[in-house]
Amino acid sequence: MKEFTITTLVKECGIEELDASDRRLVDSAREATRSSYSPYSKFHVGAALQLADGSIVCGSNQENAAYPSGMCAERTALYYASATHPGVAIRKIAIAAWSKDGKEPDMPWEEYFQQMPISPCGACRQALLEYEVLYGKIEVLLYGKEKTYIFPSIGSLLPFSFTSF
Repeated sequence: MKEFTITTLVKECGIEELDASDRRLVDSAREATRSSYSPYSKFHVGAALQLADGSIVCGSNQENAAYPSGMCAERTALYYASATHPGVAIRKIAIAAWSKDGKEPDMPWEEYFQQMPISPCGACRQALLEYEVLYGKIEVLLYGKEKTYIFPSIGSLLPFSFTSF
């Protein structure tokens, strides 16, 4: 039996350390959380994609009572981008989330964001990976109030990926 270690490169920074383009993308993901329909989980997630043509396409999580047929923010944005910008590569994705759970009910909206970054679920990672295989690397920015993580690619979030089908 052989044992080995898998490592992933990740950068950690404060939101103020991002360049203007990345900050705009993160701000778009934060703003996208406002359109989340999450009456069951009460967890509002927004995703923003930066396309090769400079466009930013956003999505938010959408829930319904026929759980789990709702849709995560990442796939909402991904499928919308593919439908409205066919053939245009995705270069980056930013993800942000918030919840009022356990917090003061009258705090300013911006204060509800998660302290630490959240990461895409497995289904979203696989969906994003397929577009990365199609168009090239997609950089990942995961926003949290305390810090932002930057990964060089979707593949770095999914080391044993399923790409042969």
